[in-house]
Amino acid sequence: MNNEEFLNKVKKAIVEGNKNEAAQLAQQAISEKMDLNEVLEKGYIPGIQEVGQLWEEGEYFLPELITSAECMKAAMEIMQPELEKAQIEVRSEGKIVIGTVEGDIHDIGKNLVASVLSANGFDVVDLGADVKLEKFIEKAEEVNANLICLSALLTTTMTGQKKLIELLKEKGLYGRFKVMVGGAPVNQKWADDIGADGYSENALTAVDTAKKLAGE
Repeated sequence: MNNEEFLNKVKKAIVEGNKNEAAQLAQQAISEKMDLNEVLEKGYIPGIQEVGQLWEEGEYFLPELITSAECMKAAMEIMQPELEKAQIEVRSEGKIVIGTVEGDIHDIGKNLVASVLSANGFDVVDLGADVKLEKFIEKAEEVNANLICLSALLTTTMTGQKKLIELLKEKGLYGRFKVMVGGAPVNQKWADDIGADGYSENALTAVDTAKKLAGE
């Protein structure tokens, strides 16, 4: 199998959601001492980008999106230690701290967004659900994040998103971290009203919005 055939196989594994294949190919790339950055840039990343395109075209739905994101995650877990060992820095789109706000235990949507952001090149720190507002800020400062992403699935916990922005202002940190909000009851008007930098209604638009905000 030549290099191009291997990269096409990698891409196909991601597009088709074949987790075992995606992981095995990552292991093969390491065993055969391939250029891991090239395998990422020309195999795995184009694969997840095609999945995003298929989602936007209505060809793929939520299950396919989740499966492909999990494939990407499995491959990265195998490759990351080798990349670090070789001191190869994977080009990152930016650092993101993400979580569901305090009082809200819903995390399925947030988990999907975190997986898809990670699969698209972001360095994601997932704090989980029911996260205290101070924790978001502490972690963002600790890792020097570009973005804080706040999920809320209940109308009663949406106010946590507003409170976090107020807390950033109180601490003189408003503007240092871009804030993106999302969740079932959240919309663009709410994001504008509370002073959030971005809003996303699904995982794929979250990637586009995050890339835009991280690049500012």
